[in-house]
Amino acid sequence: MEKAREAKKLFQKCYNFTRADEVKAAGIYPYFNPIEESEGPVVDMNGKRIIMAGSNNYLGLTSHPKVKEAAINAINKYGTSCSGSRYLTGTIDLHNELEAKLAKFVGKEAALLYSTGYQAGQGVIAPLMGRHDKIISDKDNHASIQTANMLAKGTYGTDILRYHHNDMEDLERKLNTIKDIDGGKFIVTDGVFSGFGDIPDLPSIVKLANEHGAQTLVDDAHAFGVIGEGGRGTASEFGLTDEVDLIICTFSKTLASLGGFVAGEERVINYLKHHSPALIFSASPTPASVASALAALDILQEQPELVKKLNFNAEYVRRGLKDMGYDIYPSRTAIVSAILSSDVKGFQLWKGLFEAGVFVNVFVPPAAPPGMAMMRNSFMASHEVEHLDIILDTYKKIGKQIGLI
Repeated sequence: MEKAREAKKLFQKCYNFTRADEVKAAGIYPYFNPIEESEGPVVDMNGKRIIMAGSNNYLGLTSHPKVKEAAINAINKYGTSCSGSRYLTGTIDLHNELEAKLAKFVGKEAALLYSTGYQAGQGVIAPLMGRHDKIISDKDNHASIQTANMLAKGTYGTDILRYHHNDMEDLERKLNTIKDIDGGKFIVTDGVFSGFGDIPDLPSIVKLANEHGAQTLVDDAHAFGVIGEGGRGTASEFGLTDEVDLIICTFSKTLASLGGFVAGEERVINYLKHHSPALIFSASPTPASVASALAALDILQEQPELVKKLNFNAEYVRRGLKDMGYDIYPSRTAIVSAILSSDVKGFQLWKGLFEAGVFVNVFVPPAAPPGMAMMRNSFMASHEVEHLDIILDTYKKIGKQIGLI
C-alpha cells in the first residue's frame, strides 16, 4: 500500500495533509457537523439543540412558511429541475420574473441569474476581460472573485493588480501604473467582506474609477438585505447606485435559496447572456430555488424592518463581546468577528461554545491572519434577545475557562 501511494506523486500532498486528523484526534474539529433539523436561530446538530450563530441566513427566511410554500408549489408545477442551461431548454417564466424584480430592486436596467453565487463571480468577470484589459481587485475579495481573476488571466492574458485591503492610496497607486493603457480597467470589490464584515470605501473607489476611466463591480453577497435602503446593498448605502456599473450577489444568504445574479446595463447583461460559459454550460437554477428566492425578495420588500432587526441583533452581540474584553473587528454589518491569539485557542473556544449549545464558525489561517484565529459570528433577524443573551453568557463562561478574558 505504501509503495503504491509513493508512486502516486500527484496525490502526495493529500497523503501528507494530517492537520485535520490531528485536530479531530484532539476532539476539537469544528467542521462538517451535520444539521438534522433547523428552525433558523435554533438547530438540531449531532443530536442536541444548538443556538445557531454562524449562519448566513441573515433575515431568517429559509424556514419562513411563504418561502417553503413557494418552493413546494414550484416543484409541483415545474418538477425538480429545468434539465438544461438557460441558453437552450432551461429557462422558465420564473427566471425572467426574478431577473426583472431583482433589477428593479437594486436600481439597474437588467439582471441575469446564475446557478450559484460562486458562478456569478466567475461568470461575469472573466467574459468581460481581454488581453489588454486590467483587473484591479481588493486583496480580501471573496474566493469566487479570486478564481474569476485567475480565469481571466489564464484564458485571456488579463493582468491582475491586487491592492491592499480597503487601502485607497494603494488603489490609486495601482491605477497610476496603468494610466495610459489602451484597454479597459475593472475595479472589483466585495460590498461587505465575508471574513471580517467590514465595508469598502465605495465613495473613494467610485471617485478613482471616474478619474481613471475604470468600470466598477461590487459583490454584494454579504450586503444584500443587510445594508442600504431596505437592504439594497452597498451602492445604495452610499447613494451610488447609478455610479456602480455591476452588482453581483448570491441567493444563499438573504434570499434563502441557491443561485446568484448580476445586475447592470441591459447591453452588458445581454452580452453576458451570449458570452458567459458559466451560464451557457451550466444547468439553470432549479424551479424551487428561483421560487423561494422570489418569495424571499417579496418578504424583504414587504418587511424592511427585518433589516433593522438584523442589524440590532448583530450590534447587541458586538457591543456585549467587546465589553467582555474580546478583540472585536470594527464593523456594522451582520458579521461579528472576534480575533484570537492562535488557532488552538480558536478550536478550544469553538468546542466549549458548541458543547454549551452555541455554534459559531472558527476561521484559521489562511482565512484568518497568520498565527491567529477568528470566531466569525453571524446573526439573523429571527434571533430573539434571549438567544443573544445565551450566546453572550456562553462566550463569557468559556472565555474565562480557557483564559481568553
